[in-house]
Amino acid sequence: MSIDVEVAPEQAGFDAKRLARLDTHFARYVDDGRLAGWHIVVARDGRVAHSSVYGQRDAEAGLPVEPGTQWRIYSMTKPVTSVAAMMLWEEGHFELTDPISRWLPEFGDVRVYQKGSAGAPFTVPAVEPIRVWHLLTHTSGLTYGFLQTSVVDALYRKAGYDIQSKPGADLAQACRDWAALPLLFQPGAGWGYGVSTDVLGRLVELWSGQTLQDFVRERILEPLGMTDTCWSVEPGTDRLAALYVPGPDGKAARFDAVGQAAFEPPAMASGGGGLISTAADYHRFMQLLLHGGTFQRQRLLSHRTVGFMTRNHLPGGVDLDALQTGGFAETTFEGVGFGLGFAVVRDPVPARVWSSPGTYYWGGAASTAFWIDPAERLTVALFTQLLPSSTHPLRPQLRQLVYSALIE
Repeated sequence: MSIDVEVAPEQAGFDAKRLARLDTHFARYVDDGRLAGWHIVVARDGRVAHSSVYGQRDAEAGLPVEPGTQWRIYSMTKPVTSVAAMMLWEEGHFELTDPISRWLPEFGDVRVYQKGSAGAPFTVPAVEPIRVWHLLTHTSGLTYGFLQTSVVDALYRKAGYDIQSKPGADLAQACRDWAALPLLFQPGAGWGYGVSTDVLGRLVELWSGQTLQDFVRERILEPLGMTDTCWSVEPGTDRLAALYVPGPDGKAARFDAVGQAAFEPPAMASGGGGLISTAADYHRFMQLLLHGGTFQRQRLLSHRTVGFMTRNHLPGGVDLDALQTGGFAETTFEGVGFGLGFAVVRDPVPARVWSSPGTYYWGGAASTAFWIDPAERLTVALFTQLLPSSTHPLRPQLRQLVYSALIE
């Protein structure tokens, strides 16, 4: 499925010449070799005012980016899993304050890292159980092995969980492994990016009685018509963009060591980073959120639930900056809170990039990104395939160019 421009920029409140700066600016990243290619979509009131592609989805094969190109969206899977969980919350399967050990008893006696090395860590008992809302807000103390910023993530790597999961481990096994490792901090006492949403995906399985793949497909993807969103693609498929990393010369270098994983069904369906999607499909998901849980007469969530999810749920209403533990994240910390699955802008000034207060968003490890601005009725998404997402300042540049084109 492709995505077409539905309304002239001027009719959507944009200056067409200013909006065209998007293509001029981001084309430079391809022309000098820093990116292989990209797809940018800007919509207002649900109507696409700008959809442009540039460069190659597979530079080595000479295949161009097309409107139907598939992309590894990595952590842009997290909002999808969060929506899945909150659909079950609306059905009464759990309360946000419930300890997750009610369904995952392996988390009933977790310990917290205090000091020491990866070879001899000293831990203390958790004084607060991990609750469901801790998973949704990344305040659980769970982390990622690939961060390489703490003793705890070194323990994750030692247990087999790095940028890819331990070979052969399914979601149930992964949860047992993670529960046996110490937390980075006491639940609710900090904010740390990690496997929280993967554990949430396991809970979706237990609450629903379905696999995460089946629940997401039947309850979200199919109702929204997201026909090109999946957990893996068939070998030989050439619609999927190749994966790249910065080479020694700063130019994008192919990274099949990780990229090839997309061609095999995963042993562990990662609710935190496993989906592959297209611009058209993810646009439909964003419209569901912008329109309060409804898309084309399909209601997945109450508009009150969407509003609740996109408020700042951090303890004390503070910014991420007050609770963050460092390491990799898909956001800046200043002026930003966190809701139930999304970063939420509280004040754009500290980050020095405009967006309306109340804007919510997230991104993926391969430099993909999206945001939804309810005040401006705006949705924006960027798709590309460069690991890690911190390589280039694509996201703040995208924001300043889009908002400077909005003249209504």
